[in-house]
Amino acid sequence: MTVYRLHVDRNDRRWQADLNAGHDLSLPLSFGGPQPRLFGAPAAHAAPYASGAFSGSVTAGASCNCSTLSLTPHCNGTHTESIAHIVTADAPIRDVAPRELLVASLISIQPARASDVADALNPLAQLDDPVIDSRQLRDALLSFDVDDTQRNERPDQEFDDALIVRTLPNDRDKFARDYDRMPCPPYFTAAAAQVLADLGIRHLVIDLPSLDRMHDNGLLAAHRAFWGLPLNSTDAKLARRPHATITELCFIDNFISDGRYLLNLQVAPFMADAAPSRPIIYPLRPL
Repeated sequence: MTVYRLHVDRNDRRWQADLNAGHDLSLPLSFGGPQPRLFGAPAAHAAPYASGAFSGSVTAGASCNCSTLSLTPHCNGTHTESIAHIVTADAPIRDVAPRELLVASLISIQPARASDVADALNPLAQLDDPVIDSRQLRDALLSFDVDDTQRNERPDQEFDDALIVRTLPNDRDKFARDYDRMPCPPYFTAAAAQVLADLGIRHLVIDLPSLDRMHDNGLLAAHRAFWGLPLNSTDAKLARRPHATITELCFIDNFISDGRYLLNLQVAPFMADAAPSRPIIYPLRPL
């Protein structure tokens, strides 16, 4: 039986999810083709597996195609990471990736110039860095139209599963952008990440190469604030939110409206700090 609609009950409210209208937020990874690049990582590529006379290529006469895929999840496409990204403990993404469907809110934000924000910045920040600060984030959340009848309410009970952030302008060159050849990409301040942690948002999905400034001298202050880890610490036992996840390098097309969605965060079952992922969202309509 195919399920097309699903009712969601939460906080004394009910929504209907249209499972026939899902939007895939992952970047298609074309091995050997156009793809995003960052941190000088080599492009993801595929090669026929070879063993003896077997070539792994039907065009070369093999009985089937069998490829060896080479990629760096953090650098070659949409990926989800666990706290193992910044600590010494073994906390693989397979063990913390959500298995349930998540209520998620999608918001769009135009980053501000670093010179115009009040949040503390990374010591390497430049005045013209594009940043998402705590004020912008709070304003975006507080102005979010929850159910077409309530506005400007505290979002504490509305954003506690997942948040999806689309940065503006939202150009399709994000599909294959070489971030090493462009000015500093947008990033979150540590104070903005702290807002997310304070609101209890467990799963964050963004269209940026990193939550932090790409070159930040290894501080990763926003990552640490989101996971509730003290600055400079690599001890997972000190983290207040070790089961939270961050998904980076997504693409949220412009025709997808800001609003509430049901999120299916599909993550490859890698026993590693990060794995390729495929976030799919389904529109939620209040009943």
